[in-house]
Amino acid sequence: MLAKQELHSAQYATYKSTQIKNAAVSVKNEVMEMIAKVRERKGRLDLPIVSGKHLRRISDRSALQSADNAEKFITTRKIDSFESLAKFTADKEQRYQQLETVHLSKGQKLNRLKELSKMYALYAPIQAIYKESQSLKGFAKMKFDKEHKDSLSKYPELKERMQSLLQNGEKITPKQWKAEIQSLQGEYDSIGKEQSKTATELAYAEVISYNRKNLERELQNESRQHNITGNRTKRNGGRKKFNENLIEI
Repeated sequence: MLAKQELHSAQYATYKSTQIKNAAVSVKNEVMEMIAKVRERKGRLDLPIVSGKHLRRISDRSALQSADNAEKFITTRKIDSFESLAKFTADKEQRYQQLETVHLSKGQKLNRLKELSKMYALYAPIQAIYKESQSLKGFAKMKFDKEHKDSLSKYPELKERMQSLLQNGEKITPKQWKAEIQSLQGEYDSIGKEQSKTATELAYAEVISYNRKNLERELQNESRQHNITGNRTKRNGGRKKFNENLIEI
């Protein structure tokens, strides 16, 4: 009796395992099916007539029309339905906004530090000449000032411009600025690369979503045209039959 129960249990387990495998095989990816249909009809994906928010950021859009690239995009990101594509798009859009905000902030700080460093490069040698002039007296000062008349005349303006760039009692710290620029530049470039990658992903999502709507529209138009043609054929067939009956009469 026990042996028979174990046999039945084993058979049931095998049956359930087969059911699960068959169910897994039967699950279809509607996004991949849509891409395959568009490929079969046109050989490539269509681009929207009016570019989307992220598509217009892509200079070379030919890669976005490749069905192979679109399929790779879907499989590598484990997108199995248009619902999951919509969620992927929403999540990536949120991430893009975050990156854009941080990238802009770091870019502004980076530009300011570069402006400070550039201004200091102009100001420093003139400041050194001014300090040297201030340290001299008598004939030596008169001779030095005469030799550096042009540089000394620029000092007040350059000092004012340098001071105008400093904020809230900020000190002139060129070494610190240089270190911050190097650090910020790396962060800025890294964020820019991720932002560019995210924009490309969102552009793919835009193209795929557009092709879904476009395919549905084309199929509806073809179905409508087919129905019109079918009805016209039926009417013409009816008239022909009517005329034949008249001739027989």
